Amino acid sequence: MEDAAHEEITPNAPTLLISRLPSSLVGQAQTITMTPGSRAFEAYGQAEAVEQFACNFGLNAGFGRDRDWGRLKITGRDASGEARIVELEGHPFYVATLFLPQRSSSPDRPHPLIVAFLQAAQASK
Repeated sequence: MEDAAHEEITPNAPTLLISRLPSSLVGQAQTITMTPGSRAFEAYGQAEAVEQFACNFGLNAGFGRDRDWGRLKITGRDASGEARIVELEGHPFYVATLFLPQRSSSPDRPHPLIVAFLQAAQASK
């Protein structure tokens, strides 16, 4: 999408791929179900994880919550099926989340996605 935009940055853009969520996720925790075989699934080593959110924007539901866009795949969903993790197939490590992994990460218990990112960076060296 050549003209895809984020509503927070360009609110009047014709193609708002990222738009304001119907209700804020700030301070909420949700169970995320990940697609088997995805980087997220492999990082967590399980199909579900509970994550904390701090966002008011997400994938615009008007673009279809049940579709992928070429190599961009939805690989994590909340209980209602909304996209919460997307990945770029074939990229060394492109994992985008609506939650913030760093919020629940610490030096003694690093978040699985942060560990996976660091491993991918090391492997591509």
